[in-house]
Amino acid sequence: MKREQPPLFTEPDGAASTTPLRDYADQPCPGASEDYLVVPRSLAQSMPLRWQQVFTDLLADLHDAYRELDWPEYRVVPLRRELLTDLDEQQLASAGYVADLDADGELVFRDATERPVPDPHTRRVLAPVVDPIPPPSAGRVEPRPADDRAGGPGTNPPDQHDEGQW
Repeated sequence: MKREQPPLFTEPDGAASTTPLRDYADQPCPGASEDYLVVPRSLAQSMPLRWQQVFTDLLADLHDAYRELDWPEYRVVPLRRELLTDLDEQQLASAGYVADLDADGELVFRDATERPVPDPHTRRVLAPVVDPIPPPSAGRVEPRPADDRAGGPGTNPPDQHDEGQW
């Protein structure tokens, strides 16, 4: 008999969080920003069948609950925090910066308001990068073995059994 796992996020008094999705996405989380959660389609389509079924049901419920909203189309651009001094001209422009030589021949980085950036060699900015996630056309993306993942076989306490549902 499989017992329920304790909630991932709890309140200070030990009760389950009433905002678990916000709690999860507010910490460093792949694909999360302040306003959006992004799930690469190739990875979602590579999940085990049961995960895909549950995920699809959740998405359908979300879309049904908010069907009255005028949903736009979205274009996702992969970004990563990179050192300003490591960016090429296109990345600089996309991030709102330029690099020019001053009268002394020194490289000067400027922001969108034309102000010089102090210590550009330590400044990290969000810049477009080549997407490291394979596209859906690449086919199935194999996840790492379940033994290495939270909730995988062998990660339950000794008195609990993994029935392979997930």
